Amino acid sequence: MKKIILLAVLFSSIACHTQKKVQNESDISDISKKEFRDFKVLDSKNIENQDVWNAVSKQMEDFTEAEYERLKPYILEKNILELHQSRVQGVFTYEKLVKFYLYRIKKYDRDNNLSLNSVISINPNVIAEAKQRDRDFFNKRLKPLIFGMPILLKDNINTQNMPTTAGAVALKNNNTNDAFITKRLKDEGAIILGKANLSEWAYFFCGDCPSGYSAIGGQTLNPYGRKIFDTGGSSSGSGVSVAANFAVAAVGTETAGSILSPASQNSVVGLKPTIGLLSRSGIVPISSTLDTPGPMTKNVIDNAILLAALYGYDNTDSKSQALKYYGKHFYTDIKHGNVSLKGKRFGAIKSLLEDALYAEAIEVLKQQGATIIEIEEENVPLPKFINLLNLDMQKDLPDYFQNHGSKGLSFKSVQDVIDFNKKDSVNTMPYGQKLFYGIVNDNATAEEFSEMKKVLHENGKTFLDTPMKKHNLDGILSINNYHAAYAAVAEYPALTVPMGYTEKGEPKGLTLIGKPFTEKELLGYAYVYEQASKKRKAPKNYQ
Repeated sequence: MKKIILLAVLFSSIACHTQKKVQNESDISDISKKEFRDFKVLDSKNIENQDVWNAVSKQMEDFTEAEYERLKPYILEKNILELHQSRVQGVFTYEKLVKFYLYRIKKYDRDNNLSLNSVISINPNVIAEAKQRDRDFFNKRLKPLIFGMPILLKDNINTQNMPTTAGAVALKNNNTNDAFITKRLKDEGAIILGKANLSEWAYFFCGDCPSGYSAIGGQTLNPYGRKIFDTGGSSSGSGVSVAANFAVAAVGTETAGSILSPASQNSVVGLKPTIGLLSRSGIVPISSTLDTPGPMTKNVIDNAILLAALYGYDNTDSKSQALKYYGKHFYTDIKHGNVSLKGKRFGAIKSLLEDALYAEAIEVLKQQGATIIEIEEENVPLPKFINLLNLDMQKDLPDYFQNHGSKGLSFKSVQDVIDFNKKDSVNTMPYGQKLFYGIVNDNATAEEFSEMKKVLHENGKTFLDTPMKKHNLDGILSINNYHAAYAAVAEYPALTVPMGYTEKGEPKGLTLIGKPFTEKELLGYAYVYEQASKKRKAPKNYQ
C-alpha cells in the first residue's frame, strides 16, 4: 500500500495518502500523527470536575436514573427529526432532553473507568434556556429544525458564559462575546450545551503530544477503544462527544483534517465545508487562509440540518460568501428522499482499493447506481505547507486577541504565549511547545507569502481537478483524512461518513471530496451510502 503521510496540521492531523513523498517533507515531520503510546497526562490538572457542574448540579437533582433509563430508547442514536417527533408527542420536553445529555456527560465523561474527557465546560444557563425553548414551543411561529437541540461547540469557538480556551491555560479566563456561528445557532433556536475538548491550540502547538490532549481538558479518549485507538484531532472532543451520545451534535473546526480525522476515528459524520461558506469570526485561529468550522453528527441528515443553521453571510470575514437561497435547504431533498446515485461518477483511488472497507464501500456505491472510475493519484507536492500556517498564525492570532478575545487578556503575540507557558511548563506544556517556536521563527516577504499561497492553492486544485475533468467526476473517494491537505489548500469541501471497523474494532470513514459549494450534493451522496450500508454502530460501553 502506498505510504500514508499523516499531517497533524492545524485543526487536525492531516493526512496525504501518496506514494511520492510530499516535497519538503521535513516541513511537516514535526506535526505528523504519532504512533499511539502511553500518555504523559491523562486527567486535567487545571479544571476540577465539580467546578464544571457547580452551576447546574442543583437543577439536576430532580432527574433520576429511572428517568434516564426511560428516555434512552427515545434519544440514543436518534436523529433530529425523530427527536422532534418525540417532543411533539410529549415523550420529553427540551428541558428533559438537555438533562438527559447532562446526566450522560456526568455519568461517563470524567473521573471513572469509562471517562472520555471530551467536555471542557457546561453552559451555566443551559437548563434555563431549555425551559425557554419549551415555552416557545407552544407559540405558532415556524421553528427551524435545529430548534431546541442541545449542541456542543469546540472550545476554540467564542461563546458567552463559558471561557474560550483553545485548551490552553493561557486562555483559561478568555471570556468573550459569541462568535458569529454561535449567534447563528442561538438565533435558530439551538441550545448551546457546553464546550468540547480539543487538541490544544487546534493541534498546532506541541508537536510531540497525542491527538486530543489539552492542558485545560486533559486527554480525550476514543469510546471505541479507550486508551487503544487514537481520537484524531484536533476536533477530538467534538467527535468523541457525538459518538458517545453526549449531545445531539457538535461543531468542530478544520484547517486540514481536524474535522475529517476525529469524525472518521469516532464513526461519525464530519463535513469540512468550502472555505467561505461558514464564518470564522470569533474562532481562535491558525490560518485565515484555510480555517473553517463544520458540523459533526451521528448521521447525515443531522449534518445537513446543523450546516443549514450555521450558514450565514458575515461581512467581517474576508472569505465569507453571500449565496442566495443556499443555506436553508441543505436537508430538503434528503428529508424527502429525493437523492440518487444513478448517473453519478466517482473516482476511486487505486491504491486505496487494497483497504477491504474501502473496497466494500465502493461496491455499495455501485449497487446504488454510481459509476466508479479507478484513478491514479496525481504526483503533486504541497511545498511550504507549514510555512503558510506559521505565517498566517503570526498575524491571525494577534488579530484574534485584539478583536475577539477577552479584554482582560494581556497577550499581543504568539511569543507572549510562549513566555507565559515557560513560567509553569509542567502544567501548561508537558509535551513542550515546539510548533509555537516554529511560528515565531518563520519569516517571508509579502511577495514570498503570496506566492506560497498561490502555489499551494493551484497544486491542490491540480491534484483534484485533473481526474475530475478527465473523467467527468462528481467527486473523489478517499479514506478518513488521507487527502485532507489537498482539499484544504484547494479550498474544496470534504465529507466523511462511517464505513465500518477494522478487525480490531477501529472506526474508518469513507470521505467524499467535491467541487466548491457542492455541500448539498455531497450530503445527498453520503446519505444514500449511509442508508444502504448502515455502518455506524454506537460504542458498546456507552449504550
